[in-house]
Amino acid sequence: MTEHQIATSVLVIGSGGAGLRAAIELAERGVDVRVVGKRPKADAHTTLAAGGINAALATMDSADTWQQHAADTIKESYLLANPDTVRIVAENGPRGIADLERWGMPFAREADGRISQRFFGAHTYRRTSFAGDYTGLEIQRTLVNRVGQLGIPVHDTCYITRILVRDNVVFGAYGFDLENGTRYVFHADVVILAAGGHTRIWRRTSSRRDENTGDSFRLAVLAGGRIRDPELVQFHPSGLIAPENAAGTLVSEAARGEGGILRNALGERFMAHYDPARMELSTRDRVALAAYTEIKEGRGTPDGGVWLDVSHLPPETIMQRLPRVYQTLLELQMRDITREPMEVAPTAHYSMGGVWVRPEDHSTGVDGLYAIGEASSGLHGANRLGGNSLIELLVYGRIVGETAAQYSAELTAQRRSRTALAEARAEVDELVAADGPENVRALQRALRNTMTAHAGVVRDETGLREGLAELDAIEERITNVGVHPDLAGFQDLAHAFDLKASALAARATLEAALERRETRGCHNRSDYPDVDPELQVNLVWSGPGRVEREKIPPVPAEIAALMKEVSTVGKLVE
Repeated sequence: MTEHQIATSVLVIGSGGAGLRAAIELAERGVDVRVVGKRPKADAHTTLAAGGINAALATMDSADTWQQHAADTIKESYLLANPDTVRIVAENGPRGIADLERWGMPFAREADGRISQRFFGAHTYRRTSFAGDYTGLEIQRTLVNRVGQLGIPVHDTCYITRILVRDNVVFGAYGFDLENGTRYVFHADVVILAAGGHTRIWRRTSSRRDENTGDSFRLAVLAGGRIRDPELVQFHPSGLIAPENAAGTLVSEAARGEGGILRNALGERFMAHYDPARMELSTRDRVALAAYTEIKEGRGTPDGGVWLDVSHLPPETIMQRLPRVYQTLLELQMRDITREPMEVAPTAHYSMGGVWVRPEDHSTGVDGLYAIGEASSGLHGANRLGGNSLIELLVYGRIVGETAAQYSAELTAQRRSRTALAEARAEVDELVAADGPENVRALQRALRNTMTAHAGVVRDETGLREGLAELDAIEERITNVGVHPDLAGFQDLAHAFDLKASALAARATLEAALERRETRGCHNRSDYPDVDPELQVNLVWSGPGRVEREKIPPVPAEIAALMKEVSTVGKLVE
């Protein structure tokens, strides 16, 4: 296979909303930037975000402030969010919306032209802007359009296997083309990691095949970075069970917000046992735990789920308010939700932990390496406030773009390492030549089964240790895989790297979950059912067996004074 060398000031890995926003900032500052992604930019994971994007614009509720947004975010995080990160996102949120407006984002608006905002989950005020139930898709389209206007090169079929580092300083990255196998050596002053999270390592997930496989975790750790709170994974309460190839596809929580009812196989409206005040409008982590418990205790549906029913609602309400849900069920199951219930189960949805970064600029501790979006950590803690992930992309995309431009401009020399490049090259050579008996897809499935069985919605020490033992065996089998690139492309090679990334992400998750001996937010330990004040810390994983506790800065008094329980009655809960 041929090898090309490309030089650029900044390389962005990942073409979702975070990566594109960073690239736009750099290009507008006149900095040479290139974006690479393993799937088409028009179809990045950002496009799946349905509900909306948060910022305290106060267009609907004049009393809203960024301070209240910050307070709601920290409260929902079960005090594990970094207050500095939260302040930066909340304070800069309106500017992120203004950027999108400037580039043509078609926000829903009131009759007088104000951007419409609606309630979402545990927000004190209406602060979620939206574009129908396709907000993420419209944001991605807006950013892709701006990238095109600026002429930013985007390589849509490039898989990055290593970030190149010498003496803890980045000097580029190594990868290959998914279609023809051409190798690439990217020489760059800065690498921005925006390659998503790790939710695809569970059997049911809202991530599509071959995305969010933990690539960011592996690339960062091999470069010398660390992972923070990998055990804090948000499980969405309502993912489809069938068909198997679409297992985990989300049924929007708007279905519950509009009056959908959850029942077990006995016909019982089971949320009455878990949150009688809020019922189906309870928080995402509580509803997921309730559904999991019903299934685990034998009151689940035949296929291992629960029923979500909107058929009692007027058909016109379903068509007007839940069009995407209606269409999805028709396409995937030929099911008419105006007449019959949906079979759903909790599904891995969002990585609230990620690469360790500093709040002020999302630097990683490796000079020249930054992480943004779902690849990073710090904002969400143990439960994510709906709509916060999209604004995080815009805020830190801009900040990191600005920081990267300055870092590159001030760099006096770029020192490279032949050894690091040789190691990256040899890793690909070794896998291309691999002809062992183990099937990559079968091992991916085995790993997902292990994580689903032992590190799902509810964990305990016995299960987590069993999971680690199974992972040991899977990692041993990974050394004997067979990889078979063919005329159709080099996807098989990419799957092998995905598998390596997933195994590292799984180990980080299992080991951190074992260390967090408490129940807090999304993290449920049946053997430690209470919150432990001593564990109001972030857990930082730097390799097998290495988990450290990191103190969280105190919440500023002005923010703490605004933190309170927020009712979700009458609000969408996505």
